[in-house]
Amino acid sequence: MNFIGSWITTKDFISEKPVNVFHRELDNVEIRNCGQKGYYALFRRNFMLDSTENTVIRISADDYYKLYINGSFVCQGPAQAYYFSYNYNEVDISHFLRSGENEISVLVFYQGGINREWCSGDNRQGMIVDILQDGKPILCTDSTWEYSVLHNRTHQENSYGTVTSENIDFRICDTAFENAFVDTTDDHIFKDTLAELIDICELKPAEIRKLGAGEYFIDMGIEVAGSLKLTVQGERGQKVTVMYGEEAENNQAAFDLRCNCRYLDEHILSGGIDTLDYFTYKAFRYINVSTDIGNLDPDTFCIVARNHRFQEKIALESDIKSLPEIWRICRNALKIGIQEGFLDCPTREKGQYLGDFTVSGLSYLYLTGDAGMYRKTLFDFADSARICPGLMAVAPSSYMQEIADFSLQYPLQVLNYYKYTGDVDTARKLLPTVRGVLDFFRRYERPDGLIEGEMGKWNIVDWSPNFRDGYTLPNEREGFIPCHNVINAFYIGAMQTENDLAGIVGEPPRHNVEPYKAAYINAFFSPETGLFCDLEDKAHSALHSNALPAFFGILPDGNRIAEFIKEKGLACGVQFSYFVLKALANLGEYEAELSFLTNESDHSWVNMLRDGATTCFEAWGKDQKWNTSLCHPWASAPIIAIVEDLAPRFPDKIRIVPLD
Repeated sequence: MNFIGSWITTKDFISEKPVNVFHRELDNVEIRNCGQKGYYALFRRNFMLDSTENTVIRISADDYYKLYINGSFVCQGPAQAYYFSYNYNEVDISHFLRSGENEISVLVFYQGGINREWCSGDNRQGMIVDILQDGKPILCTDSTWEYSVLHNRTHQENSYGTVTSENIDFRICDTAFENAFVDTTDDHIFKDTLAELIDICELKPAEIRKLGAGEYFIDMGIEVAGSLKLTVQGERGQKVTVMYGEEAENNQAAFDLRCNCRYLDEHILSGGIDTLDYFTYKAFRYINVSTDIGNLDPDTFCIVARNHRFQEKIALESDIKSLPEIWRICRNALKIGIQEGFLDCPTREKGQYLGDFTVSGLSYLYLTGDAGMYRKTLFDFADSARICPGLMAVAPSSYMQEIADFSLQYPLQVLNYYKYTGDVDTARKLLPTVRGVLDFFRRYERPDGLIEGEMGKWNIVDWSPNFRDGYTLPNEREGFIPCHNVINAFYIGAMQTENDLAGIVGEPPRHNVEPYKAAYINAFFSPETGLFCDLEDKAHSALHSNALPAFFGILPDGNRIAEFIKEKGLACGVQFSYFVLKALANLGEYEAELSFLTNESDHSWVNMLRDGATTCFEAWGKDQKWNTSLCHPWASAPIIAIVEDLAPRFPDKIRIVPLD
């Protein structure tokens, strides 16, 4: 899509050249940054209209915008993207307009750092707009637009570089506007398809407690993503402090979150009427509001919540103990964890991870039928092949991380999309990316076809390390990666899946997988124990080394994998539990699969419920990882297991109910 308008920016950026922030993770690259961080600029333009009907706006910005027309909030975006495949939004704005003079204001935020949330730190700042009426342009961005750099907002970041606190000093009034600069060298390339806008709504708290003069405690009843909106009036220099937490004790939100975020905002009032209306968002359940202006009206408290469109198509009915509650926390995590991408969590990284998407994407697809969001994510990661054909682990972002296990799950994600939608055209478009992944790893094949070597990608096995069931892998992040079970199981599975996709689009298979399976069995299977081992020394057999061959159908004669998995239970992390559950299904062990979902050990979704979960966690319990995220959609495998395996086999106990 080509805009009619020009890309406009500010004086601080017009002379800056773009910085290449993209590289292989382990490459020794120094990123030169312009030094601008936490940069807010307000662009505006007045214009006249005789008629307001059939008026749409096309808009994009880097990093992010909030659009206002005649003082009313309209929308925000765009979804994060690489500059060479950038997103834009289109909105009908007819009902925001009036005959006569109108004002459009666009608040643009440039974060400026290298992190998982943004494609930033590259000196690309600014915005572009076309306003069309009956398809004809009536206003586009050019040098007649004005801007002002705002200095009344500051923010703090966590160690991951994502924003956790946003402070506003309402005494600072930025009124000095000057004409915007047209950047004739701007290199954004816009996609042909629109990016969907996230849903914004206002929620009332479940409970508000007055603790004292100017002291309030808010409980939303469930974890949400968003921020407090509050209008106050006090004397100039008085303060309002807002503390958010996922946990609380004695009416105090734990604003130092265990996931390494500090959710404390401090605001200084102007003396007039001030509205706390944030640019960024948090994930939380509890809030404390503290102010020295005296009592506030509790009816004015509301939460501006945000998430991707979430329209459930199915619900669960079951009398099995804990199963409805497990479904519910998975559902809730998916709702607030799917923003403009499939985030690993909405608190800490706020990034879209490839491996997380294996679980969260399919769970979300079953729950909502939102194939468009799933398809968008497949192309997000396909875009990262420009950096490395073996794909990046988090995309799109300026943070360069590579995880081999996650890259090899991409073919499975494409196949799952096809199975749900029957969309052959998309499978055909993505098959070259799938083949690029396999070609990347093929260079590390040794003579028998198994892979090892200097891959430049982290072999994660499972996260965190204490969930690997004793699976020991030296040099997991860099250096020479020895031949080991998990990466080779994923490699063989990816080859099988590529062959399946080739057949779907009418092309011949590229891989003769049988010799690879034979080499895998020879290297890792122990006939004496009937189990697969982690390494070629066959000294140890972890759950992971046996769940994956069962998942991918590599089952030699004389194996006792089914018994072993049932003995081990969920001796793994929550993302890998998807492969364990589906391995049991492939082995016909559906009773065991159900028991794994509802078991009450400390490695279970029931344990999350005991810990007070309203969304599923990053780990099985709050204290099982040093910085556990309490909202992590990668733990939503129960939805997949119930829909694909358990509801069809136990219809008297588990029912999937369609929703209107």
